Amino acid sequence: MSTSANGSGTGALSATRPTEVSQLDRVVIRFAGDSGDGMQLTGDRFTSEAAAFGNDLATLPNFPAEIRAPQGTIPGVSSFQVHFADYDILTPGDRPDVLVAMNPAALKANLADVPHGGTLIVNTDEFTKRNLTKVGYGADPLADDSLSAFEVHRVAMSTLTQGALADTGLGKKDAERCKNMFALGLLSWMYHRPTEGTEAFLREKFAKKPQIAEANILAFRAGWNYGETTEAFGTTFQVAPAKLPEGTYRQITGNTALAYGIVAAGQRSGLPVLLGTYPITPASDILHELSKHKNFGITTFQAEDEIAGIGAALGASYGGALGVTSTSGPGIALKSETIGLGVMTELPLLVIDVQRGGPSTGLPTKTEQADLLQAMFGRNSESPVPIIAPCSPADCFDAALEATRIALTYRTPVLLLSDGAIANGSEPWLIPDVESLPDLSVEFAIEPNATDGSGEHWPYVRDPETLAREWALPGTPGLQHRIGGLEKADGKGNISYDPDNHDHMVRLRQAKIDGIDVPDLVVDDPSGGQARVLALGWGSSYGPIGAACRRVRNKGVPIAQAHLRNLNPFPKNLGALLAAYDTVVVPEMNLGQLAMLLRAKYLVDVRSYTKVAGLPFKAEELEGVFTDIIKEVVGS
Repeated sequence: MSTSANGSGTGALSATRPTEVSQLDRVVIRFAGDSGDGMQLTGDRFTSEAAAFGNDLATLPNFPAEIRAPQGTIPGVSSFQVHFADYDILTPGDRPDVLVAMNPAALKANLADVPHGGTLIVNTDEFTKRNLTKVGYGADPLADDSLSAFEVHRVAMSTLTQGALADTGLGKKDAERCKNMFALGLLSWMYHRPTEGTEAFLREKFAKKPQIAEANILAFRAGWNYGETTEAFGTTFQVAPAKLPEGTYRQITGNTALAYGIVAAGQRSGLPVLLGTYPITPASDILHELSKHKNFGITTFQAEDEIAGIGAALGASYGGALGVTSTSGPGIALKSETIGLGVMTELPLLVIDVQRGGPSTGLPTKTEQADLLQAMFGRNSESPVPIIAPCSPADCFDAALEATRIALTYRTPVLLLSDGAIANGSEPWLIPDVESLPDLSVEFAIEPNATDGSGEHWPYVRDPETLAREWALPGTPGLQHRIGGLEKADGKGNISYDPDNHDHMVRLRQAKIDGIDVPDLVVDDPSGGQARVLALGWGSSYGPIGAACRRVRNKGVPIAQAHLRNLNPFPKNLGALLAAYDTVVVPEMNLGQLAMLLRAKYLVDVRSYTKVAGLPFKAEELEGVFTDIIKEVVGS
C-alpha cells in the first residue's frame, strides 16, 4: 500500500510520480539535530548506500563530547556531513548543499555554513516557542524572511512519523524516535539512493527487537513516500557512480582500517597480536573492531588504565608477539615511560595515537594534529622513535602495515599518528589482494651469538645493515639474556654506567632510527616543474590541501603538492625538495609543529598556516591562502 500525501501510510514504497530529474556531479549533505536524534546513524546509512551505489565519498561526523548534552541547545547539536560524487574527491566538502535540520539549535548552529541558494529541510514540529527561546531566536525563522536566501522545505517530520507508526502499538515517544529514518527516507528519494540495504541493516541491528526494526522501516518508507507524493519537491537529483580503479570496494572509517591493518600485519608476520589498551575517545573503536577477530590470532586486553595497557603490549612483544597499544589525547603522555622502556629494550611495539583537541581532556570529539612534537620528543632523555602518519581513512590500513614493518625490522616502538577526522571519517577502500601485501615475517634468534666464543647469547649484537638487535624468545634453551630499563653494555647487555658506553649506545639508538629505509617524497606538480610554491602537509590535511591545489590549478596557476607519511626519519630527499621551491607553505592543525621541525633541520624558512578550531581545513580556505602566497612570490 502506498502512503498518502501526509505520510501516514505504512506500506511499501509508492510508485514513481513524474518529477524533473537533475544530473549532478557532486553533492554535500549535512544531517544535523539533537545528540539524541540519531544523526550519526542517519548519515552513516546514507553514506553506506552511496558507497554501494558506487559514488566516491568522504564524510565528517561532528558530535558533542557529552553522552547527553542539554537537549535542544547548540552545544548538544550533532551533525554528519557526507560528500558524494561521480569523480574522485578528497574532502567531506566545505559547505553543505543541503542541510537537514531537526530542530532550531541544528539550524542555528549550521546555517552559516550553507551557501545562499542552498536547500534547507526543516522539521517544523520542533520549532516551538520553548525550543526557539533556548537558542536565542526572538522569532520563528520559518515564519519571517530571514531564510529568504535559501530554498526551504518545511516538513512536520515528528507528526508524519507518528502518523505512519500509529498502528504499530508504539508509544508516542518511541514512535517519534524514528523520525531520523523518516528524514533518511526522504533524502534517499531525493537522490535516488538504494533502499534495500538500509531495510536489511535495520532488521539486523534490531534483530532482538523486531517491533522497533519494523517501526524504523515504516518510518523510512514513509519519508520516501512523502517525497514521492507531496508537491513540495518538484525535482530529484542523480549523482552517477564514480569511475574508480577496478576492484572490490567497501566503505571504511580510519579506525576500522587501522584495525584491519593490524589484523593483516599479524597474518603477514605470522605473529600473534595483543592489543593492550584503555578505552578513550576517539580511539576506542580500534579496540571494538579488533575484539571481533579472535579467529585471526588477535587478543584484546582492556586494561585498568593507559599505563597497564601499554605495559601488557610491551610484555607481549618481549614474549614474541606483535604488541599494539592505542590511545588519544592525554593517553600518550601516560604511555611515555613505557615507550622509553621499549626504546631501551629495543623491542617492536606499535603505538597508535588518534589525536584530538587538547590540552588535557580538551575537545575529546574534535580533531587536531598537535601531538607531533610530543611524539618526537615526549620522553625523557634521548628516546628516538619512528613516526608514521596516515593521510586518509583508507590509508590507515597501509600505514598500519608500514608501521609494523618498521617496528619488526628495526626492533623499535613506532608511533602512528592518526586523528579524529581520519578516525571517524569514511571513504571507499579498494580491498587489496592479501598476497600483494608485504611479507613481514620475522626470524627469532635460535643459537648463541657471542662474538668472544663463550657460547653465550648477547642481546645487543646487531645486524650491521639495520642496527637491529636479535630477538630472542624467553625460555629458548641457551639464549638466556638480560634486558631492562637500565643502560646496557653494547653487545653483552650487562648493566653499565660507563660514560663512554652510554654515549655510544645513545648514538647507536639514534643511528638506527636515522637509518630506517623510507620511500622518497613524491611531488605532485602537473606543471612539469613550473610551480614556484610547494604546499607540504602531513596527516589528515592531505584532502583539503589537495582539493585546494586542484582549485588553484583550475585557474591556470601552477602549484606543487607533497605529503609526508614518514615524519621520523624524514625522507632522504626532503631537504633537496624544500630547497627547490621559492616558498614552501605548511598548513597544520596546530601552531606550526612540522614547520618548526623543518626550519630546525633544513634551515628553510617555510611559511606556516595554522588552525586549531577542532575542525578540518576547508578547501576554499586553503585556496585563498595558496593564491595569496603565489601572488607574493610571482609579484603580481
